[in-house]
Amino acid sequence: MAPGIPAAMERPHFIGIGGAGMSGLAQILARRGAKVTGSDAKESGTAEALRALGATVHIGHAAAHLADDASCVVVSSAIRSDNPELLRAAELSIPVVHRSDALASLMQGLRAIAVAGTHGKTTTTSMLAVALSELGLDPSYAIGGDLAGPGTNARHGEGDIFVAEADESDRSFQKYDPEVAIVLNAELDHHANYASMEEIYDSFETFVGKIVPGGTLVVSADQSGAVELTRRVRDLASLNIVTYGESETADVRVHKITPRGLTSEVTVVLNGKYLTFTVSVPGRHYALNAVAALVAGVALGIPAHNLASALGTYTGVKRRLQLKGEAAGVQVIDSYAHHPTEMTADLDAMRGAAADSRLLVVFQPHLFSRTQELGTEMGQALALADASVVLDIYPAREDPIPGITSAVIIDAAKAAGADVTPVHDKAAVPEVIAGMAKPGDLVLTMGAGDVTDLGPQILDHLSS
Repeated sequence: MAPGIPAAMERPHFIGIGGAGMSGLAQILARRGAKVTGSDAKESGTAEALRALGATVHIGHAAAHLADDASCVVVSSAIRSDNPELLRAAELSIPVVHRSDALASLMQGLRAIAVAGTHGKTTTTSMLAVALSELGLDPSYAIGGDLAGPGTNARHGEGDIFVAEADESDRSFQKYDPEVAIVLNAELDHHANYASMEEIYDSFETFVGKIVPGGTLVVSADQSGAVELTRRVRDLASLNIVTYGESETADVRVHKITPRGLTSEVTVVLNGKYLTFTVSVPGRHYALNAVAALVAGVALGIPAHNLASALGTYTGVKRRLQLKGEAAGVQVIDSYAHHPTEMTADLDAMRGAAADSRLLVVFQPHLFSRTQELGTEMGQALALADASVVLDIYPAREDPIPGITSAVIIDAAKAAGADVTPVHDKAAVPEVIAGMAKPGDLVLTMGAGDVTDLGPQILDHLSS
């Protein structure tokens, strides 16, 4: 049976409770019986889902939202120091706990799988959560995205396994002590927190060093950053390392990936035997994520053939190539991709699914710092589409950087031969796309900001 509530978490207050990572922890604590309160900037389906579990969710941030008897205040790295609830916590001497510390406390006493990497974490964590649930193991899990709808990004299970998405962006993944850790890739991103690849490697080495003695690191044999990380940690005592991928050197080798429309058939060589299974989402990168999940489950002692079959029941997570609908013969799909590697992978997957049809992209850059560092590569990725609309940069938590606009991406895209149209007014996009799209086309809304809101609006315009 899963552990109860850590003492400090009996009456937690979450600032930004509607966020993907925060809401998951709040949900688990509410299901364990904690008296959960919190606040968020706006109303959402996630807030309603938490209220249905007995949590108190305030809209807006105000000192009065924090109860005097709160046992702690939980924050993420996105919460600013001048938040009124955070200032009130200081006045009341209520302990402030980072989201990662809260998650680490919830994993205590359980067999933890921590999924890390610059991209692919949410998908791989979700695949494991779905497969382990399908096998009746009733895992707990905390994911950075919703599997189907609000409130499905976390679960308090009665089994002894906890699957967690481990965020490297602010180094918070260094707080965990997993039995199995997955590293999908290691690339330079999160430029506000990492100045170089050397800092990325140092951070991942610390994460790997926290694996419990006798535990297992599951790591890509294909991606150069992951290969270098493996070289650096190869001599760590009491660490089992299992590599996976298409490389001939991989311990678990991907023999073949066969696209079949919006699914793939994957054959791996595991312990000298061939094993074939279905991945019910499109794209080579998702097939490799499924192999990582398979290897991690096997490291926990789960029979490979059972796990392979269960992985086929995973049908996706919100914003990860999620079909939003079809109108006038045009399918609209949503992608969270915002890093050039993710963009290229999703565009390749959609190019395969589109066959002879056109692929139209609505891209919203995410963060000024990321655009400054990777804008050229983003533009080059957009050359994989038949035509693209590029919006202004979604700032999220950042202030503007002089001279850094979407023009950086647009210029690079045009230089790479892409057909790109800048649109500064997001509200104008549905009409623009409706004017471009023809029956049979695929439309992909792409980015980590509020571009996701455009899918239903585009469908409405296509219908009319």
